[in-house]
Amino acid sequence: MSGRGRGALALLAAVLVILPAAALSAQDREVIRVEEARVVFQEVTALPEKTIPEFLMQDAQALAIIPRVLKVGIFVGGEYGQGVLVLRDDKGGWGNPLFVSLSGGSIGWQIGAQSSDVVLVFKTPGSVDDMLRGKFTIGVDAAAAAGPVGRRARASTDMELRAEIFSYSRSKGFFAGLSLDGAVLQIDDEANAAYYGKEQVSPREIRDGVVRLPSSGRELRRVLEEYTRALPPGKIKL
Repeated sequence: MSGRGRGALALLAAVLVILPAAALSAQDREVIRVEEARVVFQEVTALPEKTIPEFLMQDAQALAIIPRVLKVGIFVGGEYGQGVLVLRDDKGGWGNPLFVSLSGGSIGWQIGAQSSDVVLVFKTPGSVDDMLRGKFTIGVDAAAAAGPVGRRARASTDMELRAEIFSYSRSKGFFAGLSLDGAVLQIDDEANAAYYGKEQVSPREIRDGVVRLPSSGRELRRVLEEYTRALPPGKIKL
């Protein structure tokens, strides 16, 4: 097949991902995003030897789960996905989900399309505060590293000292650390307004729980709480 033909197939793949969501109401689309995030988290934590290490989850300040990040390459590559960000509260519990988007690009010889689930573990309060301001660039506004895999794995001393965000990707069932330097993570204000039924709702209002949480959000919180309660005690640094 010619390069032009392969490029057309990649573009078609992107359209096929977007079209089903376009037929739904705004709130329905966001409910699906929350439910997809819950399923991704349950699946990647189901196998102890291929999940996020315990020590990262114990001290996590926030967790971003972005299902089906689409990477399309037609000589100039790009990636885009939509998901949720869930913050830890001062008692170590999990808060209401915030909607976020992830976008990035790369230059090089690449043709094709691939869909991956991306998980980001925020280790420091500063990285979370930067995120709440609207958007930031991974690896620029916050130091990032490909995360270690395995429930009892330990990161290197260098990673522990410098990384504020640990990143993971799952494609075709394979879960591994991922380098996302240069990707932009941004608060999705329109999705937040649609899901919570409140125009111009701020990320801090959502974080502080002053909005009504739909049942899909309560279920995501329940799953996160259930998982972290099962881990050995860890100190939550807020």
